[in-house]
Amino acid sequence: MYSSIMEGKNYLLLTGASSGVGREIAVYLSADYNLILNGRDQTRLQETLNCCNKKNHHLIWQHDLSDTNTIEHSLTQFILDNECLIQGFIHSAGYMKLIPLKMVTVNLFQTTFNVNVFAPVIIAKILTKKKLNKDCLKNIVLISSNISKFGAKASSAYGASKSATDGLMRCLAIELAPNIRVNSVLPGGMRTAMTAQIYENQDVVDRMNATTPLGEGTVKDIPGVVHFLLSNESRWITGQQITVDGGRTINITG
Repeated sequence: MYSSIMEGKNYLLLTGASSGVGREIAVYLSADYNLILNGRDQTRLQETLNCCNKKNHHLIWQHDLSDTNTIEHSLTQFILDNECLIQGFIHSAGYMKLIPLKMVTVNLFQTTFNVNVFAPVIIAKILTKKKLNKDCLKNIVLISSNISKFGAKASSAYGASKSATDGLMRCLAIELAPNIRVNSVLPGGMRTAMTAQIYENQDVVDRMNATTPLGEGTVKDIPGVVHFLLSNESRWITGQQITVDGGRTINITG
């Protein structure tokens, strides 16, 4: 059974831990788990680490997940060097650029899918290797987006990647059962460094808030849901998209 309090050399691996939703998840989970914090920027990762609960042990794995060719070697060596076992994996790293179709490039799609889809595939593959991680992995939580089920202007690369994220989640949930549970969390629109471009337009913000029954959410609304999915309280939940968007996507009011 998956324990919420880890001991010794057992960890959760959290990508995208240097800012936004990922940082909030790290701070929230650090009271109950040993964490491996991943991101591109060492300084910002250290800032996250400084905010984490010190009663548990936390490590930093600095790696740019857009460089998918080096993920396997980098993570494998990190696990061996630190003699750690990873029982849970939360993929919060994300890449989003709002680009209209006439300006879309293959490179944009490649980078977006590298971070949002290919990286979690590679990491999940590594963590399910028995010789490296034994049979320790018990839980995968992918941070997706409610755009995976809908559409938005200038969001073809990001939307397609999040639809792929949830397709990946469902397939892994079946393939890795019954030992590993896999779910995704679909946040609605909220203010982060990645979404700053959207929130610069007050008309868009006003429309979003007007159609969100519970009002505007924040990054603090996500970590508790992740914690639940990692716990034994959700032991019979796998392959599910958990939408956290204040009710916006079910609001069909004219």
